[in-house]
Amino acid sequence: MKSQEYIDLEEKIGAHNYHPLDVVLSRGEGVWVYDVDGNKYLDCLSSYSALNQGHIHPRILNALIQQAGKLTLTSRAFRNDQLALFYKELSELTGYEMVLPMNSGAEAVETALKVARKWGYVSKQVPRNKAEIIVAEGNFHGRTISIISFSSEPLYKDDFGPHTPGFVSVKFGDTQELEKAITPYTVAVMIEPIQGESGVNIPPAGYIKEVRSLCTKNNVLFIADEIQTGLGRTGKLLATMHDDVRADVVILGKALGGGFYPVSAVLADRSILGLINPGEHGSTFGGNPLAAAVARESLKVLVEEKMIENAAIQGEYFLEQLSEINSPKIKEVRGKGLLIGVEIKEEAGGARKYCEALKNEGILAKETHQQIIRFAPPLIIDRPTIDWALEKIRKVLLDS
Repeated sequence: MKSQEYIDLEEKIGAHNYHPLDVVLSRGEGVWVYDVDGNKYLDCLSSYSALNQGHIHPRILNALIQQAGKLTLTSRAFRNDQLALFYKELSELTGYEMVLPMNSGAEAVETALKVARKWGYVSKQVPRNKAEIIVAEGNFHGRTISIISFSSEPLYKDDFGPHTPGFVSVKFGDTQELEKAITPYTVAVMIEPIQGESGVNIPPAGYIKEVRSLCTKNNVLFIADEIQTGLGRTGKLLATMHDDVRADVVILGKALGGGFYPVSAVLADRSILGLINPGEHGSTFGGNPLAAAVARESLKVLVEEKMIENAAIQGEYFLEQLSEINSPKIKEVRGKGLLIGVEIKEEAGGARKYCEALKNEGILAKETHQQIIRFAPPLIIDRPTIDWALEKIRKVLLDS
């Protein structure tokens, strides 16, 4: 079948909950992907940072194959020989005392919200059913009913009410507004250190430190959603580490599965996660041996192959070179590590047409929030490949 045949079939039968670029991929290796017609592309999206380690990393592939041939699922009704080792290795890497495994990022966010509420009732003594959690405008934490309830994007929520109560939204980057929003009922503040889906929005210098300080001062949990920013994407293991900040709760996903398998986790110390009792929360697939084996190897290759350090070095260069493109179409270039957004001026049209033009040049990127092109290649990308991409990007942004 040719690309258009696949596209026509998908459009006819599949629900239209995505608007993908019209490229039909059939193979990937490292930073490169190939379509069914034989064309080669540089992946500059990394499946929203789920492919930090690159496509089909051989070590992760081998871990998947080896474990798939032995044991794939036990449910949490029984123990398996991979989960405890996953806990140990993730705990030692991040410094958190306990781990709660799930599958998708949204599930992990929901888990963190439940944990924060129980902590509020048991440890902070907030009256039951009165807990409030503060979030930031422009957030993207997932698409469950509760999560879209505190989204500020009408598209995500307007037709899906009634909405879940218990959430207060404040301006991202504004610590004064955050401080005013904290009440005796506040149990947590949950933010993304950098807002990815909202357009690679980077808060003002000192914001993360001040959030940490306000949470400590008011006996409130600081929850860092590092599903997209964590595991090396910004040039540190966790994005909060750029500010030498330790959140009370960290949410991981995406790259935790190395691009092979959905794996997510909530990390916290025993005083928080230790409050969860048997039966209060769970998942049939969460913590399964196949997921644990894949995640263990995914973490090892990130560290042992120095992908995090590479993200810092190559990201600084990529951002610097993009910032020097003197195009009247560009409003702003911003980013950290290999999470970079190029904002297009409204009068220059939406970012979609530039992503389509980049596709024709052999680069796959995706627009977010109409005007922003997000560049987030796998963390294994090297300087010559970035230089090759920059030539194509300059052509599109200067000539389109």
